[in-house]
Amino acid sequence: MTVRIACRVAHTADVPPAVLGEVRSLLTVVFDGELEDADWDHALGGMHVIARHGPDVVGHASVVQRRLLAGGRALRAGYVEGVGVHPAWQRRGIGGEMMTALERIIGAAYDLGALGSSDEGAGLYAAHGWRPWRGPLSTMTPTGTVATPEEQGWVYVLTDGRLDLDGELVCDWRDGDVW
Repeated sequence: MTVRIACRVAHTADVPPAVLGEVRSLLTVVFDGELEDADWDHALGGMHVIARHGPDVVGHASVVQRRLLAGGRALRAGYVEGVGVHPAWQRRGIGGEMMTALERIIGAAYDLGALGSSDEGAGLYAAHGWRPWRGPLSTMTPTGTVATPEEQGWVYVLTDGRLDLDGELVCDWRDGDVW
């Protein structure tokens, strides 16, 4: 029996509040109750891919714009946030389908894609051609640039190969997790 999953792509402004509530509930389950308000805020304001089985939201991923500095340039980055598939629906290709939709957006609208991975997500991202950033990582804070070595190995990028992955990568400041 084939199970049909429908993926819808929409900007935050076009997603009804009730559906955003369902997505937040889903991500709370996916992240074992560890979804903070700042994490949720990071996933808003861009394009969402929402996967449904009938009326149920079973997956979500979004891409928002951020500024990253690399190679002496400020880059418009499509930053992937809030990627998750309900545990009962994992390992069925839903995450890959959502990432393919986001990668199309990133390729058409941004200089590169970037994301902060978890242990669970690293295999999916690598299978889609995302590569770990090897160089030093930092963030621009209100008081200056601060190194974020604890993020080493967890920040992945999707790029055309013109960036030096061994150079420094600096992200813009935000509340909560900066990467």
